[in-house]
Amino acid sequence: MADNVRPASMERITTEALAKDFITEQISALRAQIGDKKVLLALSGGVDSSVVAALLIKAVGRQLVCVHVNHGLLRKGEPEQVIKVFRDEMDANLIYVDAADRFLGKLAGVDDPETKRKIIGAEFIEVFAEEAAKLDGISFLAQGTIYPDIIESDKGVKAHHNVGGLPEGMDFELVEPIKLLYKDEVRVVGKALGLPDGMVYRQPFPGPGLGVRCTGAITRDRLEAVRESDAILRDEFAAAGLEGKVWQYFTVVPDYKSTGVRDGLRSWDWPVIIRAVNTRDAMSATIEEIPYSLLHKITERIINEVPGVNRVLYDLTPKPTGTIEWE
Repeated sequence: MADNVRPASMERITTEALAKDFITEQISALRAQIGDKKVLLALSGGVDSSVVAALLIKAVGRQLVCVHVNHGLLRKGEPEQVIKVFRDEMDANLIYVDAADRFLGKLAGVDDPETKRKIIGAEFIEVFAEEAAKLDGISFLAQGTIYPDIIESDKGVKAHHNVGGLPEGMDFELVEPIKLLYKDEVRVVGKALGLPDGMVYRQPFPGPGLGVRCTGAITRDRLEAVRESDAILRDEFAAAGLEGKVWQYFTVVPDYKSTGVRDGLRSWDWPVIIRAVNTRDAMSATIEEIPYSLLHKITERIINEVPGVNRVLYDLTPKPTGTIEWE
């Protein structure tokens, strides 16, 4: 579609002035598109959906209804943080939906990554449709689609839950105000909108959440291993002064085991794989060269604090050839 192609004449948003021009333009476009109707937004708490929320609040105020879905695939403490920031601090019109059992039930036994993404994306749409049915006058669905999502979907690299439109019979019109922006531009716009640094520079987090970091068929125990090891990695990166300096870092727990030794006995447990990358626009990435002393500390904590894990590995692969996420 032509409106999904970034114009060659579009200047890269690198300054506050350019960001403010973009914001002014989008507020006008959003008001023209939405009128006096209501908008439903999937608010994950990531920078993309947060910037979309801030733009919509400026444009249409209380006509925006934010829905935060806990699909059971969020990072440790994340649902609580989203509620605190948006409901308590930003006074957003926020609905919280705990759908963890529903999502994990649908994903049970599914090991193909594209199928997992599609199930998660379709279930998101279903949850929003159900929430919309409880509300009067919802006409629009806002999404935090950004340009790399569109490019990767067009090239068949991976399916994105934000790309591909809505199922037939769903009478929502899409609102995608940042779909022609790269990730670095989204952050500049977020700063210009006055969002807190902790939100603007928050690590990117995929729509399918930890579902693409618990590779293969998701099990609750392995999902907890991802969640707990990720929390340790984030904690240690913060303590080492790397928070905000490394673009994205997370753990992956694949669906295979290896032999180890614990308390003098054979163990048969999972590995935890650490991924830490730097990038400007998410189209290519280099690895962060983590000091061995820090890697040793992270490893010690993970193997001692995360049940079911006996190895810690570090992924040295740049993009290309490896995508940032494993699935």
